[in-house]
Amino acid sequence: MRAAEAKQATDIKVLDLTGITSFADYFVICSGSNSKQIQAISDEIGIQLKRQARELPNCLEGYNQSEWILADYGDLLVHIFSEKARAYYDLERLWRTGKHVEIPPE
Repeated sequence: MRAAEAKQATDIKVLDLTGITSFADYFVICSGSNSKQIQAISDEIGIQLKRQARELPNCLEGYNQSEWILADYGDLLVHIFSEKARAYYDLERLWRTGKHVEIPPE
């Protein structure tokens, strides 16, 4: 979440899906205003997870199109959307049974 904030991602949400789905425990969902920013958010998240947790994504989808980048870190899925794609797919509604995780300010 902090890495996304560093690249000015907007509307950042963290959903706890523990016990709701078997393929991930957490979703991080955020938006970028254009393809370059969306890629920069993805890059920063990748750099920070590698540096701080020694984690690399199992899979990275949608990077070149930059409408919806999905980074799969096992129990953590990171979704970085354009505003249009986020409104269309509306993951927050789809996974509304997930608990919103409040992240305290730094």
